[in-house]
Amino acid sequence: MLPYFELFGKTIGLYQIMALCGIFATGICSCTATRKTGHDDNDTISLLLFSAIGVFIGGHLLYGIVNYTYIIYAINNLEKFNSIKIIFDALLVIFGGSVFYGGLLGGIFAGHLYINKNENKKYLLDIVTPAIPLFHFFGRIGCFLGGCCFGIESSIGFTTEHGIVEEANGIQRFPVQLLEALFNVFLFLILAKLRKKGMFKDKMLYIYLLMYSTGRFFIEFLRGDDLRGKWFLLSTSQIISIVLFLSVLIIVRGKKRKFNHITY
Repeated sequence: MLPYFELFGKTIGLYQIMALCGIFATGICSCTATRKTGHDDNDTISLLLFSAIGVFIGGHLLYGIVNYTYIIYAINNLEKFNSIKIIFDALLVIFGGSVFYGGLLGGIFAGHLYINKNENKKYLLDIVTPAIPLFHFFGRIGCFLGGCCFGIESSIGFTTEHGIVEEANGIQRFPVQLLEALFNVFLFLILAKLRKKGMFKDKMLYIYLLMYSTGRFFIEFLRGDDLRGKWFLLSTSQIISIVLFLSVLIIVRGKKRKFNHITY
């Protein structure tokens, strides 16, 4: 894998490059779809920027929660944090990484805050939803190149030598990052097709969440990084997938009872 490369004497991470590609692809895809509906794409850009703040905060926050042992250690050893540098370094360790589900939920929360303040902008949710798996596709390619979010030991796969996670190096592992990247391409194509046909109006986000949480639950069995923790033989992401799937079903059923009609 190639987590970094040198350019003009500076070290550049390929994950960051792929994330930037994902951001541009998301913006282009969403703005193009907005123009086709005859709406102003400035509203789409505003929603994406607002959601991006939630993605950033949510992703790093859940990373810290998942690595709660570091937080417990910090609380039990407060006397050691006697300088700003030490405190800053500790925060980087605790919240320095990012978890997709945290970013997803944070982005959805921030997006709904924006929509709730602009009631006439609800149509934007259907427009931007297909861009979520598109962005995630680039993110997972970045994970593969960087050597993080790696798969289980397998006779089918690749051996990482210089990945950012030492645990993954030197062992042939299943390329679960590429599998999830392909899964996200599939989701993007399905959602884009549904949007084009005008199906599932005002429910595109629910469709995405149901499909992604289902796929992610099974993909997790091929993940080999135990850093995120396991609970009753299930990974943190699998538990979140179950809770998310059931929550969406409850919300949809609640809306069905409230309006007594949903067009499928």
